[in-house]
Amino acid sequence: MDVGVALPTMAADYSRSTTIEWARRIDDGPFSSISCGERITFRNQEVLVVNAAAAALTERVRVFVNLVVLPFHPVPLVAKQLATLDVLSGGRLTVGVGVGGREHDYLAAGSAFERRHERLDEGVAELRRIWAGGAPFDGGDPVGPVPVQHGGPPILAGAMGPKGLARAAAWADGVSGFALTADGDEMAAAVTAARAAWDDAGRTEPPRLVSGCFSVLGTADDRGVLQAFTYDYLAIFGTRLARSLADDAPVWTVDRLRRALDDAEAAGVDEFILVPGTTDPACAEAFAAVVADR
Repeated sequence: MDVGVALPTMAADYSRSTTIEWARRIDDGPFSSISCGERITFRNQEVLVVNAAAAALTERVRVFVNLVVLPFHPVPLVAKQLATLDVLSGGRLTVGVGVGGREHDYLAAGSAFERRHERLDEGVAELRRIWAGGAPFDGGDPVGPVPVQHGGPPILAGAMGPKGLARAAAWADGVSGFALTADGDEMAAAVTAARAAWDDAGRTEPPRLVSGCFSVLGTADDRGVLQAFTYDYLAIFGTRLARSLADDAPVWTVDRLRRALDDAEAAGVDEFILVPGTTDPACAEAFAAVVADR
C-alpha cells in the first residue's frame, strides 16, 4: 500500500516556509504523494495555487489535488489550471473531484448548491472533452495546454454512499475517501462498496481506492493538537458534533498510526493519506519514521 502525506494547509500558522519544508520532506521521504484539499471559507491557502507550488518543489512524488469541488468552478478554467499542473509536475498529477459538504463555500463562490451532483457528472465529462482538445463552446478555440498524461490526469471521485458511488463508477478512475475514525471495519466496508459499484457498472478495471485520516505526531502535545485541529476543521457542521469527533480523534500515537496503516492495507486500500493537524515539521519526520519501518 502506498502512503501519501497532505500538506498541512488546514492547520494554523501555515506559511511559505511550511510549504517549502514539508514539500522537501515529503519528496525525500518514503511517501507516494503530496496533496491538499479545497475550502473557501476557512483559513487555508487556495488549493490549486498550493498544489502548483508542490509541483514545482518536488520531483518524485505524485501531486494529488485532493480534492477540488468542481461544481462551483467554471470548468474550462479548472481544465486549464489542472492541465497546467500536469505540465508543471511532469505528468505526476492525480485529481480528486467532489461536491463538497459546505454550502458556505458555494455561497462564497457565488454558485448554486442545487444540482451539484448532476453538475459534477457534467463537469467531469467537460474536463475530459477539453483535455482531449475539444473547444469550450461552439466555434471556440481549444483550451490549452495539452496535459502530459494522455487524455488528462487520473480522476478520483470523493464519493460516499451507494448513490454517489454509482455515479462515480460511470466516470471515475477510483475513489478518494476518508476514515475520520481510522476504523478498519469502516475502511473495509468502503472498499467493498466501491468495488461493488464498479462491478455493477460493468467496469473491467478495478478502482484505485484511497483513504486517509487526520494525525499528529512529534509535537509536545499530540493529542491536544489533534483534538484542537479536528474541532476547528469540523466546527462548520455544528459545535456539538465537532466536539464529540475531536475528543475521539484517535491517531496521535505511533502505535495507533501503525494500526491505521495496517488496517487500511488489510482492507484493500491502495493509498492512505496522512493529513497532519500541525505545521510542525517534526510531525513529517515522525510520519516518515513510521512508514519507513513498515
